Amino acid sequence: MLQGRGAEQDRIAALVARARAGESAALVLRGGPGIGKTALLDWAAELTSPTGRPLRVLRASAAEFEAELPFAGLSQLVRPALDRLDRLPAPQRQVLASAFGLGGGAPADRLLVGLAVLSLLADLADDGPLLCLVDDAHWLDSVSAEALLFAARRLHAESVVMIFAARDGVFPAPGLPELTVGALAPADAVQLLDPQLAPEVRMRVLGEAQGNPLALIELPRVVRADDADGPLPLTDRLQAAFHGQVDRLPAGARTLLLVAAVEDTGDLDVLLRAAAPLGGNPGDLRPAEEARLVEVTGRRLRFRHPLVRAAVHAAATYPERLAAHRALADVLTTPDTADRRAWHLAAATNGPDEQVAATLERTAEQARARNGYSAALAAFERAAELSGDAAAQARRLLLAAESGLQSGHLDNAVRLAERAAGLVNEPAFHARVAWVEGHAWFWQGGHQTAYDLMSQGAQLDPGRRDALLVAAFHPAWYLGEPYLGACLDQLATLDHPVARYQVAAVLGRPLPLAAVAAQVGAEPRDRVQLCGLGFVAGQDAETYELASGLVARCRADGVLGLLPTLLFFLAEAEFFHGRHRDAAVSLDEAVRVARDGNQPLWVSQLLAVQAVLAAVAGDEARCQDLAASALGGATAGAEAGGRAWTLWALGLLDLGQGRAESAVTRLAALQENPYAHQVCAYRSVPDLVEAAVRAGVPEQAEQAYTRFSAWAERVDQPWATSLAYRCRALLSGDEQDYLLALKAGGRPFEQARTELLYGEWLRRARRKADARGRLHHALNTFDQLGAAPWAARARGELEATGLRAPQPAASAAADLTPQELQIARLAGTGLSNRDIAAQLFLSPKTVAYHLYKAYPKLGVTSRTELAALAL
Repeated sequence: MLQGRGAEQDRIAALVARARAGESAALVLRGGPGIGKTALLDWAAELTSPTGRPLRVLRASAAEFEAELPFAGLSQLVRPALDRLDRLPAPQRQVLASAFGLGGGAPADRLLVGLAVLSLLADLADDGPLLCLVDDAHWLDSVSAEALLFAARRLHAESVVMIFAARDGVFPAPGLPELTVGALAPADAVQLLDPQLAPEVRMRVLGEAQGNPLALIELPRVVRADDADGPLPLTDRLQAAFHGQVDRLPAGARTLLLVAAVEDTGDLDVLLRAAAPLGGNPGDLRPAEEARLVEVTGRRLRFRHPLVRAAVHAAATYPERLAAHRALADVLTTPDTADRRAWHLAAATNGPDEQVAATLERTAEQARARNGYSAALAAFERAAELSGDAAAQARRLLLAAESGLQSGHLDNAVRLAERAAGLVNEPAFHARVAWVEGHAWFWQGGHQTAYDLMSQGAQLDPGRRDALLVAAFHPAWYLGEPYLGACLDQLATLDHPVARYQVAAVLGRPLPLAAVAAQVGAEPRDRVQLCGLGFVAGQDAETYELASGLVARCRADGVLGLLPTLLFFLAEAEFFHGRHRDAAVSLDEAVRVARDGNQPLWVSQLLAVQAVLAAVAGDEARCQDLAASALGGATAGAEAGGRAWTLWALGLLDLGQGRAESAVTRLAALQENPYAHQVCAYRSVPDLVEAAVRAGVPEQAEQAYTRFSAWAERVDQPWATSLAYRCRALLSGDEQDYLLALKAGGRPFEQARTELLYGEWLRRARRKADARGRLHHALNTFDQLGAAPWAARARGELEATGLRAPQPAASAAADLTPQELQIARLAGTGLSNRDIAAQLFLSPKTVAYHLYKAYPKLGVTSRTELAALAL
């Protein structure tokens, strides 16, 4: 029985009860060393069903040394379930098989590992509720942590509970609920003390332990009432207590424990073989076990607490620690222990050693091939420290920096690349450094630094010039003039398909998007950059086709990392075409994946576009919240990626709510550097013109209208021509311009706005009969799109003509969440739950849950009925 942990036990028991009812949950237990997190996991592992049947439990305990070994923690947790690999979709099966050395395969998307773990756990839970316990999660290797957190955030209806135990201030787990395991209450603390303790010792222990259960158990062995030592931090006090116990062991036992402390996996066979030449033997385990410093279960040794390991490590001399690492390296000779051997060799080396550095470099390359970029970073960096000459050190530091870029450790990527650059003076090498540093700064919002690095690096290596200048276009785009113009001048000199399209999209007559996409190759990463430029060129329909094709390919191949970018472009195209509900579905999924993949630039952009949709819907609170969130994640000193879109969102919100003066202020800001050339700046000009006319300051929109009119002529798209005529109609009051705008043809939302404006003009001209048809048609469109402010305006105008305005027809689909709608649509096409789950990176049970929620909202009971609905 645990003392004083009733609330924590109730919380865990409630999660398990939910799992028995078919739900899923995750929880992070937080607390300092010795506070009782492991005891709570032990208690949870012993829970049974109401019939007394034990729960299925998967358990892992991360170790400090294994933090550099990719998939170490994940392997420990899910290996008992690997016999079910063949039940996973092919991309997921392959990525897990490759991760655990069960098969080859090319490197896959790092988030796909998390999806595969989710699918595997969900499949295992088909046999009954599953409890996954991860102790010392703060020491998980980064690949395992990322995969397990991805799976935990997507748990929904799989009958799976995941509980992580971690120390305070480490193991960030955004999106997961947390429970702090605090100090025991005084009454509970007293119950843990031996009643035979002298009162003076009891009082001292209670004071120093501060309610920490481990301290309450261990300190009575070393504390004396007359102890003159001043108060120490509790962790230091506990470590000193264990240090004293270690010191009292025989030499052989101390040797064996030291080998165990630096080995960290607890494999008894490895420990005994490594300790033998150092004087340790199996008989030396007994004193350590009797002192309750370690426990042996089967062929596995486990320290009773991490502080015991720390005390053992601290008690050894530096040469003793080197010898222990060398002994372990000598016995880890099989292929599956090559990574561990390399790290032990490195730990046993206290100076340059090219042979060890090369071994560690091979380990880094293997980690990189298995998507373990964080582990590769650490191994390349340590290999650099052991390198015998500056050139080798620089090369390995740059490899570490590249791995940092891939893993999202952008600060480390910059730090390592700068160190590498300081060691050699080769232009081609510095161009490679510029590529790494430039991208790292760009993804952190440091656009000026990124542009300077990329444009300067392009002058250093002809072989990298084109790629660097094409990449420099992105920070230049955010910087605006004069950087954008200077970059375009350089791009105009290149014989490169993307460069030609960049120049034409911004300055000239746009090139055919599909033809250019065919020239840059089939890889998604080579084509994705064209999508954003397609909107600059006004090629919305072509961009939609390109983006939707790339999204489909990413789904099929399990490439999650590119999805936020592509879904952003897809949502833009859907919004511009007046398919607001589709855009909401795309954005909802994209935000979840971007957060899973730690892509703050895209989270900001996506939230800002969601804010635009909220503005169209007239949801002021949601629009304001989304805009604030989009701006809130920016790196210090950098501007949020979604800043321009938030200006449009808030300006459009003001316009819809009748706050024309405020709308003018916000929308006019988009027409200034550095935003004036951006997609949302051009697309918002018709809103600015309308706001300026309504506010009685049309002159404030005339310059923007002139730019927009020239752009519309250059891109030569009917919808752009229609908007240009509408702007002219508002500024001139000429009826012929309204008619030209309607004749040119536009997208549903914009066409309805033109009809509304024309209907208002007709009513003011006392032509009520002519106005009614226009207003009625506009109202129907606004109601269908859920554009509440514009519908209210059209309804008011229609009633002002003397015609009673119809109320909007109820739509069952309007009650669905974006995820429910997405799943219902796919189910209506005949896809199975498993197929839908593979496409949307969910578990089949989560898909079934959302369908269960959607059916009554839609008034259907089967997929057949679902297929007949127009969703």
